[in-house]
Amino acid sequence: MIPKSITKDEVNELPLGQFEGEIVLVNSLGQIHEVVEELSSHDLLGFDTETKPAFKKGVYNFVSLLQLSTPDVAFLIRLNELGLPEGIRGIMEDPGILKIGAAVLDDLRGLRKYAQDFVPASFFDLNEELKKVGFKNIGVRNLAAMVMEIRISKSEQVSNWEASSLTEKQMLYAATDAWVCLEIYKKLHLQGYLDQLFNR
Repeated sequence: MIPKSITKDEVNELPLGQFEGEIVLVNSLGQIHEVVEELSSHDLLGFDTETKPAFKKGVYNFVSLLQLSTPDVAFLIRLNELGLPEGIRGIMEDPGILKIGAAVLDDLRGLRKYAQDFVPASFFDLNEELKKVGFKNIGVRNLAAMVMEIRISKSEQVSNWEASSLTEKQMLYAATDAWVCLEIYKKLHLQGYLDQLFNR
């Protein structure tokens, strides 16, 4: 049985878990064709974004990084260097590929700053949907703990995502966040926790 609520202490007692597949940093347009080819061969992807934190009131930064993950490969696309490349936008607008994240609306709002006419399709927001099936605690850290029985580190969350080069720690954090959303969805779907969402 997967619990539907968890305390901070219970989360902190769990073993640290992280993405163990291949991490591909995408920082040149020459890489896009190959990335799109790989992503298009999957019908489920983990999704997340990172934005450089703004510590001043009224200051907003553009989304710096877009993460799209398959079970084995996490692609980290540096939007602050590339904008939103056409092929990647195509994946985000493809109704045949389900992108799974948490607090998806905020991410998509951020991506729209790169393209006003961006029309995202087929996104599954773990936070919103899991509330409907009785989960009391949401957010990636809580859900990873309840569903995957791992604790994921949030130490890099407010780091500089526009740094000229990202650290190994940043890349691992970003990859884990997208990958774990995919794994949470897959496990819940497999065990029937999402049935009532799809059988309405």
